[in-house]
Formats: sequence, C-alpha cells, structure tokens
Amino acid sequence: MGFYLIGLGLNEKSVSLEALEIIKKCSKVYLESYTIEFPYEIPELEKVLGREVDLLDRDKVEGEDFVLDGKSEDICLLVYGSPMMATTHVSLLERCKKEKIKYNIVQNASIFDAVAETGLHAYKFGKTASLIKSDEKVESIEKIIKDNLGIGAHSLILVDIGLSFGEAVGELKKYHTGKIVVCSKMGTDEQKIVYGDVDGLKNEDIKAPFCFIIPSGDLHFGEAGFLKTLN
Repeated sequence: MGFYLIGLGLNEKSVSLEALEIIKKCSKVYLESYTIEFPYEIPELEKVLGREVDLLDRDKVEGEDFVLDGKSEDICLLVYGSPMMATTHVSLLERCKKEKIKYNIVQNASIFDAVAETGLHAYKFGKTASLIKSDEKVESIEKIIKDNLGIGAHSLILVDIGLSFGEAVGELKKYHTGKIVVCSKMGTDEQKIVYGDVDGLKNEDIKAPFCFIIPSGDLHFGEAGFLKTLN
C-alpha cells in the first residue's frame, strides 16, 4: 500500500522498467494533465503502459485528497518529464507524510536535462522563468533574465500551456530581442532545435511543447561553436 510519484520522461516510450512494474500493480493510475501540452496522444501512452489512465486536472491534484487512497491500496500519479519539477508535487509528499502514507518517487528525464543537447553547458544555466500571456511586462520574468545575464548565465524560459509559438515570441520580445535558442518536442522523433534572432525565428514551424533559451553573452568557445551548427 502506498503512493507512487512517477516521471514519464519526454516521450511515450521513455517510461522506465521500474515504473512499468509499479504501474502494473497499482489499482489506480492517474496522469497529471494540466502542466504540459503532451507531445503525443494519451492513448499512445496507455498502449505502452498496458493500462488506462485517469486524467487529473489542477483542482484535483492541488486538492490532494486522491492520495488518501494510498492508505489502503497502491496508487500512482504519472507526471510528464521529471516528477519533482513542480512545487505541487512536493506538497503531495508533504500530505503523505502528514497522513502517514508510504510514498516512493521514480525519477526520469525532463526538459532540464534535454536542453544540454543545445551545446550550452548545463552548469551555466541560471534561474528559470515561466513565460505567460500578459498585457504588460511581468516584473519577475524581466528580473530573472536581467539577473542571469548579469552573472553570465543562460536563461531557460518555459512557456505557459496554451500559448502558440507566435504568441510566445511576441511575449518574449517584451524582454529580449537578441539571439535565442528554441527547443521543440525534445526527446521525440519530431524534436527540433533552432538558433537565431527572435524576429528571424518567428516564422519557424514550432510545435508544443517548446521552450526558449536566452544564451549568456559570455559563451564558452565550445558553446559558441555548437550553436553555429544549429543555424
């Protein structure tokens, strides 16, 4: 009996053998469905898992009550990418501790791992910002980008669910108009990484999920050389 928080990785086939063994024994298999536009159809995932999944929206996950079933049976929550990237999931573990429910975490890869494929050094990334649709500049986004550039760090910009690529570019231009890297559908057969000026990339055919990277102005020669190969 217990609660399992399971990372799915970046495509429908990247779920681990450890996770599959757990999923097979769970009486209830939930899928967190509100933080990402999946790069695949849910039936494709169910085929790999050999199980149907119940989709949980934000209210049900943040309500946390579903974890209480872990007192009497094995249940799991599947999360795209890495299971511990969202603060909501930390809260679920806190609820388990409070209710004395045993829990286990099955790790997997996330966008934070995948962006290293751009050639940018992982240790040079600063704080991450989340880009949202807004009529005005969002002070927190502007500050993160400015602070990162100030210390020679790259800025990973995650894009809010529902924003098209064109809309996201328009929002990003409020904060940065120079060179960027765009990463789309990372870890899938349709993966795409492009590099160039914001305006020059606005007509690229980019599908969700995607993110932006604003490279530091202080690039290592290896980073600079690799970025040129993305043009």
